[in-house]
Amino acid sequence: MQNETDNQPQAGNTNEQPPARFIISEDGTEVTDNKTGLIWRRCAEGMTASIDGCTGIPGVYNLETALALAKSEAKATRKAWRLPKVEELSSIVDMSRRDPSIDTAVFPGTPGSPFFTSSPDGALSWFVSFYVGKTFSEYSEVPNHVRLVRSS
Repeated sequence: MQNETDNQPQAGNTNEQPPARFIISEDGTEVTDNKTGLIWRRCAEGMTASIDGCTGIPGVYNLETALALAKSEAKATRKAWRLPKVEELSSIVDMSRRDPSIDTAVFPGTPGSPFFTSSPDGALSWFVSFYVGKTFSEYSEVPNHVRLVRSS
């Protein structure tokens, strides 16, 4: 005898795939995060983005030069690029990965190193380390990497 529910669709048996979390722009320079609505620069600053990924060496900046870089990029591109808040940058950490703890198919060339955030902590700044995906604070004069973000 057949159970009444045997002929009905089972939960999770649909052919529809959930939308991808990250969408890479056609030119390969930006990544839209469908979970947060944020748009990220695909490459760490100092690198060059293309359809195939990122080339070059990620630059290192202190907080003052990182903020100036964001302002300069916003002016040059006419897009509101800025340093991310610590919560925003932490949102792209992938804790199932290590060194770097980020999806390198989406964000290629990301070093497993600290990245600046715009979140101050007195004389310190908050950073996200993509070595193991942890946040920490440190003096803002210590040079670190930068990934810019903007709202959609």
